[in-house]
Amino acid sequence: MMISVLILTYNEAENLANCIASVPWKDDVHVLDSYSSDTTCSIAKDAGATVHLRTFTGYAEQRNFGLALAFENDWIVCLDADERMTPELAREIELQISNAPQDLAMLLVRRKDMFLGRWLRHSSGYPTWFPRAFRRGRVQVRREINEEYYHEGVARKLASHLVHFPFNKGVEWWFERHNRYSTIEASVLLQERRSRPINVAEIFCNDSVKRRIALKQLLYRMPLRPFVVFIYLYVFRLGFLDGVAGLHFASMRMAYEIMINAKLEACKIGHA
Repeated sequence: MMISVLILTYNEAENLANCIASVPWKDDVHVLDSYSSDTTCSIAKDAGATVHLRTFTGYAEQRNFGLALAFENDWIVCLDADERMTPELAREIELQISNAPQDLAMLLVRRKDMFLGRWLRHSSGYPTWFPRAFRRGRVQVRREINEEYYHEGVARKLASHLVHFPFNKGVEWWFERHNRYSTIEASVLLQERRSRPINVAEIFCNDSVKRRIALKQLLYRMPLRPFVVFIYLYVFRLGFLDGVAGLHFASMRMAYEIMINAKLEACKIGHA
């Protein structure tokens, strides 16, 4: 089956070769790179991918630019470089696309987040659904970080998983990345508080994407949110069953929320 692949990269030499190798659709692989300073682009070319360069201006803009490239096929699988396709998921995607009604626009999958050699089955907040296969021209990405996907048609959830390795570049890199994320998130949240009221009805709707957006809007208005996030992940979601990895990951998520809170307060008084 002919499916195109899009991978967004910036300094992903540690991850990219394994990501491309995990994908069975090798005829039309595109790597959209934000001018990496390592060997990412040469790795992509050696693997047979077409490389495109674009200065990074935001996650939504980057994905929209990538999804508008000249793909050979109507369906595009979009991956992050630290994600791995599984044979089970690849077969399921092919089956869904081969029998797809015309109104099917997007396929959503869950990820198995790996840390310290194990799947964070509980402390990661699993299951969270991520759009990863798109019918060309039917999806628009919005929001600068933790993107939101708006689609013309129907979205369908799949049973199989991606495998996600967010710590392949080290724990220090994770903190550096989330330091940048928290800066962007604080700025976006401040704008949303001023222009985007909570839609309570969407908290209880059947659309998992809309429900997640509404819940996030509510969560980010809660007092003591970082501690609530830790208790939720480690206690209520049984993160303690993930052992030492679960304790560390829930604590790191709490640290990330603390960074967002501090920067949000700084943004309010103009010191960000």
